Amino acid sequence: MRMIEIIANKRDGNELSKEEIQYWISGLTNGEIPDYQSSALLMAIVLNGMSDIETTNLTMAMMHSGDVFDLSSIEGIKVDKHSTGGVGDKTSLVLGPMVAACGAKVAKMSGRGLGHTGGTIDKLESIPGFSVSLSQAEFISQVNRISLSIVGQTGSLVPADKKLYALRDVTATVPSIALIASSIMSKKLAAGANTILLDVKYGDGAFMHSPQQAESLAKAMIAIGNLSGRDTRAMITDMNQPLGFAIGNALEVKEAIDTLKGHGPADFTELCYQAGTIMLLQAKVCTDPKEARERLVDSITSGAALNKFKEFVSAQGGDADCIDHPDKFQKSRFVTPLISDKDGFITSIRATQLGISAMKLGAGRETKEDIINPAVGLLVYKKIGDEIRSGDVLIDIHHDNPLSEEFIQDMKDSFTISTQAGQPVPLIFKIL
Repeated sequence: MRMIEIIANKRDGNELSKEEIQYWISGLTNGEIPDYQSSALLMAIVLNGMSDIETTNLTMAMMHSGDVFDLSSIEGIKVDKHSTGGVGDKTSLVLGPMVAACGAKVAKMSGRGLGHTGGTIDKLESIPGFSVSLSQAEFISQVNRISLSIVGQTGSLVPADKKLYALRDVTATVPSIALIASSIMSKKLAAGANTILLDVKYGDGAFMHSPQQAESLAKAMIAIGNLSGRDTRAMITDMNQPLGFAIGNALEVKEAIDTLKGHGPADFTELCYQAGTIMLLQAKVCTDPKEARERLVDSITSGAALNKFKEFVSAQGGDADCIDHPDKFQKSRFVTPLISDKDGFITSIRATQLGISAMKLGAGRETKEDIINPAVGLLVYKKIGDEIRSGDVLIDIHHDNPLSEEFIQDMKDSFTISTQAGQPVPLIFKIL
């Protein structure tokens, strides 16, 4: 088998065989196939696409390029959830404890943030003492014991994806449904859970800009999951404004705690209930959606979900006292309010711009080497459709360094204020 023949095959619009894909990924991983040949094949895939079978075979080859976690020693059905990334998305911090408190086993590996989207691991590390590094044995033991663990991805998980992503980033081959889907699903399948819920986001603050694009990606990932024997479902959700109010690591953890106490933002709370309902059905803890939602609501009102979060934090070395005393979280040196100078209604919010601004404060990374500041970020008090008056606070900016005029202007430009009220977009576009 020769790499040049595989490239020509896909260049001519043919379907690659399982063996051809395996040959490519093996050679890519061990360094036998040069980057320029992989880059040529990536471009052919972007131009000609891949079938569901091809995409699944690519996913499985990538999955087996490194460690594959065996979670069979965890009792019961293991559930996992993945978000394609957004601004203010702290869902796992609430969803995990809620679902675990209802009896499902949540065994989750999460990543760090890069660019304008935050990472679950960075948020958890803003809790003093919290460790995201557990051995596989510790991870399995914790899920068996308390039904919940969230850890960072190991360096040996899907090494082929790291090499492919680096090439795609510099060869204009990122926008491919097949390549995006296989990248996400190879990591999810390698993590070992029996079921996967995908939260595929679209809009200004997401990588997919339209609900149709998001649905195409979701269907591709569902096909991969189902062909791989995993119960895989998806939600298509709006990210044309931040989820909840908080953007930034410690701020988002505090908002998650408020939500577990029953005082969270309405949009964020509803997303957690909808996602949790699906996960309880996947775990076969419940057979009826109404019953599943009632159990999730009860986990909040009874305090069971909050107690599960405390148990989870303590189990991974974190200071659970922070949950009852949020003042123990690291704070920024300054809090500066951004004041509206207009009357009217908010008709749009540039979520990406807010995410980038939070990153510039130190809440996110522009490069993988950047150091996160857990204390900084934004509290955004207004949503699309809200009425605004001149003098109202739009955002509280939590920062350690002086703010430039350009930064302040970018913040103001993130809001469109009109005399006529706009129509808010439903948070959940579709469930697949």
